[in-house]
Amino acid sequence: MKNLLFVFVLGLGFAARAQDADSVAYWKSTVEAHPDSLPLHASFIKAFEKSNHMTWLNSDSVLGLLTAQYNVWMQQFSGSAIVPFAIGEACVNAENPAAKPFLLKAASLNPGNAKVWEYLWEDAQRWGNFKGSIAYLEKAMKADPSNADYACYYMFSFEDDPSYADKTWEFVKKFPESRRSAQALYWLAYRSKDPKESLSIYKTMLQQFPPAKFDWTASAMDGYYDMILVNDPAGAVKLSNDMVAALSDSDAIRDWTAKATSASSVQTALSALAAGHATDAMAALATVKLTRWSNAREDLDLLKARALDASGNSAAAYDSLMVRFAKEPSAAVRSALVGYGAHLGKDAPSVDAEAAARRASLAVSATPFKLYDYLKADSVALADYRGKVVLLTFWFPGCGPCRGEFPHFETALRKFKGQDIVYIGINVVPGQDPYVLPFMKSSGYSFTPLRDAYQLVQKNYKVRGEPTNFLIDREGRIVYSNFMIQNEKAQQMLELMIGTLLASK
Repeated sequence: MKNLLFVFVLGLGFAARAQDADSVAYWKSTVEAHPDSLPLHASFIKAFEKSNHMTWLNSDSVLGLLTAQYNVWMQQFSGSAIVPFAIGEACVNAENPAAKPFLLKAASLNPGNAKVWEYLWEDAQRWGNFKGSIAYLEKAMKADPSNADYACYYMFSFEDDPSYADKTWEFVKKFPESRRSAQALYWLAYRSKDPKESLSIYKTMLQQFPPAKFDWTASAMDGYYDMILVNDPAGAVKLSNDMVAALSDSDAIRDWTAKATSASSVQTALSALAAGHATDAMAALATVKLTRWSNAREDLDLLKARALDASGNSAAAYDSLMVRFAKEPSAAVRSALVGYGAHLGKDAPSVDAEAAARRASLAVSATPFKLYDYLKADSVALADYRGKVVLLTFWFPGCGPCRGEFPHFETALRKFKGQDIVYIGINVVPGQDPYVLPFMKSSGYSFTPLRDAYQLVQKNYKVRGEPTNFLIDREGRIVYSNFMIQNEKAQQMLELMIGTLLASK
């Protein structure tokens, strides 16, 4: 019976593969009859990928077979801009380095196709050709001047320019109904170095881009809430209740209902502290719940320490902040630590020494590795950097958030130029190898690129997504882990992290 079942299942498998092959043959002949039909190309490509069981792991080999077919068609239908565009689109969406020549050919045959310039912009980012990518965006905008997507992406390219804020508001004025305008304001508020400016932007978003209609506003309100939770808990309660009333998603309503409860507890705690009832304040703060990634966690921890100190328990206040400072150092937390430490007879150097000792007690040995160095065409081992601090990031060229972090890393590291720190980036997608060396050359970034060919190092370091970052001390121990650096405040934290490790001999 088992043998019969096996034969039956095997037969189904052969039948499925035969059906897939027939589908590929059908769409192939249909494309050849109508080579300028993009929908037909899409059907052929989809059938081809299905027939070859394409996944993220084997996409390079499958696309290699597919591009071979398209090279034949490009000779056969040399005047068609759709043929190279179709395969270029498939490659760029798979973050495959083969995309570029096909897209350039499509652009030369039909420069009025805005989409091809958008794809070239995406691809150029992966090559590290940031100036070239902006030029492609300009061509996309010229081909489709009413497209808010292209204008938004172009505006983002000025993030480090003093005119960035002005350009953002110009964009919002031009596209007042677009979700991209809400997105533009989201990032302007997030990246601003001025808290007052961020708060003003959040208020504008609520007025002009209602969260019920604009998902970027709904997301931005988390940041707004985090900023005002401790400084204006009444405002946080109102915001939470307004969000509950505005949204229809049950999960979002539940989250904002919980936020309203937490904000009310903070409001109760502040009132209790003002009245001299520290115990009541601590009880109220114990009920506050924040998500792991909430940007209000530091403010809340400082408030809890303040309540502990007010109750006469300076030691508990000090200890609670020391736990935080050892993992996520900041100037505000250190200042509070020094203040509470003074109540306990500890001066600033003693506080710093204790923090260093605590970090050392929590550190774990970094798993050794020996990987291919793209720049040297040779292997490099983690042990080669013993005696130096190592900033280690896991990335791949197609990772947008990774590329977003690199400028912050570079800015931070420039402050430690000439000191014992090395910067390593492990590429976890070897299929994107062709991007790496051009990316390093064009971008000017200073990290040493290594290849994790079989993703073993990624698994050893329990990396679940990119970017994931670690700081390793001179003795080869992981001291700081799983942090992201995507704004000014986080960059300052990174600088403190590096400084503490370089100070330890």
